[in-house]
Amino acid sequence: MSQKMSQKMFQNNFSRNMLTRRKFLYSLGALTAMGTVFLGKDELKRQQVLALDDPNAEYIKYPGDTSLKQRARNKNLIFGAAIRYDQLSKDKEYAQSVSKECGILVPEWGLKWSVYPYILRPTPETFDFTAADWMLYFARMYHMKFRGHTLVWHLSLPDWFENTVNSQNARTFLEQHIKTVVRRYKGRVHSWDVVNEAIEITDGHPDGLRKTPWLEFLGEDYIELAFRLAHEADPKAILVYNDYGLEYDIAEDEAKRNAVLKLLKRLKSRGAPIHALGIQSHLDAGGTNFNPKKFRDFLAEVADMGLDIMITELDVADTDLPKDIEIRDRIVAKTYSDYLKVALEQPAVTTVITWGLSDKYTWLNEFYPRSDGALLRPLLLDRNGQRKFAWNAIARAFDAAPSR
Repeated sequence: MSQKMSQKMFQNNFSRNMLTRRKFLYSLGALTAMGTVFLGKDELKRQQVLALDDPNAEYIKYPGDTSLKQRARNKNLIFGAAIRYDQLSKDKEYAQSVSKECGILVPEWGLKWSVYPYILRPTPETFDFTAADWMLYFARMYHMKFRGHTLVWHLSLPDWFENTVNSQNARTFLEQHIKTVVRRYKGRVHSWDVVNEAIEITDGHPDGLRKTPWLEFLGEDYIELAFRLAHEADPKAILVYNDYGLEYDIAEDEAKRNAVLKLLKRLKSRGAPIHALGIQSHLDAGGTNFNPKKFRDFLAEVADMGLDIMITELDVADTDLPKDIEIRDRIVAKTYSDYLKVALEQPAVTTVITWGLSDKYTWLNEFYPRSDGALLRPLLLDRNGQRKFAWNAIARAFDAAPSR
């Protein structure tokens, strides 16, 4: 299988996951039967969404020029973004925006095993650190922290993996990979997503674990092993378990929250060197079922284990919002505001990272496009690098957050 074909399979798998998620998030089950009869589902959904729009909301008002990284720093928080190497190296204006707003930088692709064309491990014996090294240099040049994503994931494995790795040699490959990558950046990486997305309830494992090659070859202990290897390679790095689908008051997310808590408790009980939970927080604007109390309680349970919490991949999809840009931008800003108001109440939340910074570069246009053909507007800057209502909302959330 070619690398491009492998990348296409990754995209298809990711798209299926997101479509399954949207089936829950945009369910019309909460609508009353009477309303459905008289107005129709489409009209009721439109009214539901428009009811979220408030042209006079405080969170859309510009709070002044101070950067997000400085506002976060004022409260002992860290703000940053996940960015691709090609975006930073080829777009000077975008690079300037990243350096101005971000206190931590995450390579969106360069430290995964293989995402075409950035193949960290092109052969079983070799590594290519070109993209990651350049991004580390950029981060250090602008006094940003640097974060690693990700050491162990079931997706983005190189072409050679399937015919090379098996139950006899999987531990050797995992150990070699983690030690080589983490040692290269020892002392220069703030935190690592050691294991990414290891929970998938629908796979049917008793503990909710996802069926992956690592689980098949090494059993349940592969997760603990990965954390121990990473800690051995860099004892000072913050080690994170990272996952999605933890935010909403729906059965799917409730089951996943419980499975993640179970995993974290198991790792802690065994003395594994895990320091934080990463919550991806790919949110949906309009029609979502966000329950502040349930999410607040979940964060408290994680914090009670002595773990920090990092918001690691924050963005807000506006796929199903009206086409009107002003309305879309206000509802997206509201989604950021409502979510961060709850998240930042929890003192264990130390970091907020968005998955991209500008609408010019968002994965959602490719994976999750609008049916009307309009480009999505899920991030903090528009395609010209101008601050949006979403930027205002995050700035105000940092200003209102209690200090750590």
